[in-house]
Amino acid sequence: MNYSKYILLIILIVPFWGCDEFEEFNENPNEPTVVSADVLLPSAIRKSVNTTVDASFLVGNNAAQLTSKTLRLEVDSYNWNAFPSYWDGWYESLTDVNSLERLAISAENEVLEAAAITLRSWIFANLTNAYGDIPYFQALDGANNNFTPVYDDQSAIYADLLSELERASTLLSTGNGSIDGDILLNGDVNSWLKFTNSLRLRLLMTANNQLSNAGTQFADIVSSGNILSSNADNIVLTYTGSFPNEWPLMPLKIGDFDAVAISATALAALEQTNDPRSSRYARPNSDDYSGNTLDFIGAINGQGESCTKDGASRLGVQYYNYPGLTSASNLGLPIAEGIIMTYAEVEFLLAEAAAKGWINDDVETHYRAGIAASMEYNQVDLDPYGWTSFDDFYNNSGVAYSTVTDIWEQKWLALFFHGLEPYFELRRWYFESDFSFDGLPFIDASCENLNGDRLPLKFLYPGEEQSLNAENYNAVISRIGGSNDQNANIWLVQ
Repeated sequence: MNYSKYILLIILIVPFWGCDEFEEFNENPNEPTVVSADVLLPSAIRKSVNTTVDASFLVGNNAAQLTSKTLRLEVDSYNWNAFPSYWDGWYESLTDVNSLERLAISAENEVLEAAAITLRSWIFANLTNAYGDIPYFQALDGANNNFTPVYDDQSAIYADLLSELERASTLLSTGNGSIDGDILLNGDVNSWLKFTNSLRLRLLMTANNQLSNAGTQFADIVSSGNILSSNADNIVLTYTGSFPNEWPLMPLKIGDFDAVAISATALAALEQTNDPRSSRYARPNSDDYSGNTLDFIGAINGQGESCTKDGASRLGVQYYNYPGLTSASNLGLPIAEGIIMTYAEVEFLLAEAAAKGWINDDVETHYRAGIAASMEYNQVDLDPYGWTSFDDFYNNSGVAYSTVTDIWEQKWLALFFHGLEPYFELRRWYFESDFSFDGLPFIDASCENLNGDRLPLKFLYPGEEQSLNAENYNAVISRIGGSNDQNANIWLVQ
């Protein structure tokens, strides 16, 4: 009976207890309701870059035959699926980027807004380059209860990406504010400007076959001078070596890491010119870096009896730490970084732009600088290969510039572990060669592949889209030919 009196007293008191007091009483000081930029930005960077590293290891390098799978050969055999972890991983990253952008706009922090735009554009570029038409304009509209976004045309996506990056460039050039929590570029506004403009160059080259004014836009950006101009400008995530900022492949079991090896195709290209990057991309079979036994075996991409080869060289020491074997630290090398974009790539972009007549620069100067930048970034050791200097290598190895396919080949080699870019570029060159490997003397269709010697043109859409976003999924499938097909001609290759 006494308990009943107390309950009645509480019921009578609560209506007179103001809402403000009740909400204050229920606040948890250890669980903030607003997430700050210095939490959102590193989370967005880490998630998106880690997804990219994994995509490079399991798909990008293998699809481009820089490396080869020795188990689970779907990628190498051109028997592709949706690779849903990348769809999910990048879209999940975009939720943090979207929150960051809204926070920056609310705080009138223009340079932080620009950094968010650039990061968003890079992630969306990965998605549309891989899948073609994707949810874009409505993709981040969940706050408005839109959980079934339409699939936008890739042409419209690219137009908006380039427009948004131009706006970000302006904000970074003239805007106010700061970039806090930046684990990528340490809050340096000029570095973000170079990232933004260099990404614009990449996208213009990627879509150049479909854009009437790609060359003019490219030249305007180059004339600004605010692009990557040395390896000090590289857009890379440096890992600290401990969770959560750990190189994503380090926690793998040895067997899982050994499921990818240096490819016979890449190794043949490297050995043809006695290229010292071979001992950075791969580990000598003898684990001996003295220079006397730099022997490697490349794994053949594909499946079937004619594709097998005894043994295969593991990937380089910087990618994984084997107990009891030579480690990166033994050679004075850092652990690998999460690569978004490098100076070497920009130099190859400039070389190809010069070859196309977009800029009035010397083609060979940029081509040579691209190779030198790649070697410098990979901290190659010239001595075991008998070269006295980079000039000696360039002039006497047979690598000197002759035709545009030289640019393609050297860029291909330099894009090792650059996310999905090796595949995206190979697909572009394949398209520019009339969908034939005949125009690519350094590579051919993978061995005994299951796609009629055709390079797949896109990833499949994830199966869950068919059930969770059926109407829009069916609309995009109808638009690309009626089936979820890896050979569908997306806008970039039409």
